[in-house]
Order: sequence, then C-alpha cells, then structure tokens
Amino acid sequence: MKKILVTGANGQLGSELNVLSLEYSQYEWIFADRTKITLDDLELLKVQLNDINPDIILNCGAYTAVDKAETEKELAFKINHLAVEIIAKYAAIKKAKLIHISTDYVFDGSSSIALNEEAETNPINVYGESKRVGEIACLKENPDSIIIRTSWVYSKFGNNFVKTMQRLMQERDEIDVVNDQIGSPTYAADLAEAMMKIIESPDWISGIYNYSNGGEISWYDFALAIKEVGGYNCNVSGIPSVSYPTAAKRPEFSLLDKSKIKSVYKLDIPNYNESFKKMFV
Repeated sequence: MKKILVTGANGQLGSELNVLSLEYSQYEWIFADRTKITLDDLELLKVQLNDINPDIILNCGAYTAVDKAETEKELAFKINHLAVEIIAKYAAIKKAKLIHISTDYVFDGSSSIALNEEAETNPINVYGESKRVGEIACLKENPDSIIIRTSWVYSKFGNNFVKTMQRLMQERDEIDVVNDQIGSPTYAADLAEAMMKIIESPDWISGIYNYSNGGEISWYDFALAIKEVGGYNCNVSGIPSVSYPTAAKRPEFSLLDKSKIKSVYKLDIPNYNESFKKMFV
C-alpha cells in the first residue's frame, strides 16, 4: 500500500484532503501537523521524512502570514524555501511523487490578462518572494515535481475570506471591501480533488500548473455574491486598496489561466459562483 504524506494537515487544504482521503482507502494516509513535520527545524525535518518514508508527498504546509512575513522574513524563507528544498531533495532520492503548493503572489499584479505558467514572476512582498524561491529550489532539486500555483483559497476549515464575510455580515450593518484587486477564488475541496486526480492519472507530467476556480472577480464582488447567497442584510461598500493599508502589498491582478492543467490532466474546473455555495450547506 502506497503511503501519502500530507504536510500542513491542519490547514485549509490539508483538512479538505483529510475529508477526501476516505474516498481513497487504497492509500495509507499520514496527515502531518507541525509536530510530525517540523518545517522550521530543517535537521529534524530530514529525520522525520526518513521515518515516515512516504511514496507520495502533498506539500500543503507553508508560512502563510502574508503581513507578518514582512517582519519575519527569515522564518518565512526557512519554511517556504529551505524546507521545500529538503522535501524536494528527499523526494528525488527516494523517487517519491511530490506535489508542492504555491501561490499567485509570485506575480506583481501588473498584468491585464489571465496569467499562464510562463508569465514572468516578480513578487512584491516577502511572502511571494519566499514562495518563488521555494518553487525554484523545488524544481532544481527535483525536476520531476509538480508545483500548483493557486489563489484566494477558502474552505469550511481555518480562517479565510468567505468565513470572515459570513461572520462580519451577521455582526455588522455595514462593511467595506477592497474593489481593485482582481483574481479567482479557490475552494480548497476542489483543489484537493484536482490533486488526487493528478495522483491517480496514468501519466505524471511534471512542472508548474495553475489552479483556481473559474471566473474573474474582485474581493468586493465576491463579498456581494456571499451576501446574496447567505441572505445577509449588511450593506457592502467597495473601497480602493489605498484605503485599506496592509504591511504587505497585494497584487492588483492575479487571475490565473488554467488551460494547461485542464488540458494535461483533463480536469473539469468549477466556476467560483458554484463552489462557494457549498460553504452555506
């Protein structure tokens, strides 16, 4: 029985994979939180990987505190770069399949068209920089890796935009939401299913792939959609990013082109306006 290691087990994607694992009982699943896979202790990480000895690694663990990363640069790079380098090197030596999760934050947001995998990267914050060098290290140490760049992830698990909007719209009469950042949300359950379809595919085609739900939307429009489906009475106003300053700059445009992953792995990607409704069931 092949063994699948999932890092970041308590995160949104790791939690969705845990739910999905019930449909894939032909595998032995290891869901590793920070105690089983310690991404900020590199020597211990090497020991842990050897102890678990996985056949497949789904690397969902990461440093994801985007604003905090501006002042915790060393830690962000240790987890998002050096730990990834070790995992990729291990997978290469052991001939284990590796899917590593990356982000739209590797781009600067200056595009006006959906970004494909060949688009030039130019991160504008520390988190994006750390994820980009992690990508480079992953493919250098293990060219047989698959990297999936995703964006605006949400889920029934963890903290995310949809859950925050649901809470705020029940607590407040009025909220402001940024209206000049454009992208495509990703329901973590959909991404988890896509990852398993790749694992189950007869062909393993390495490289970088984009995955997010279909559609193009701003955070403000996404909030309006959440308001409508949830039936909330809260008044939602759109504001520019400059009116909502954050420690880390965000890309203004990070819509991902999913043509490659659809073509190579024959994936049917749902539109965001269908997937997020599952949060209300």
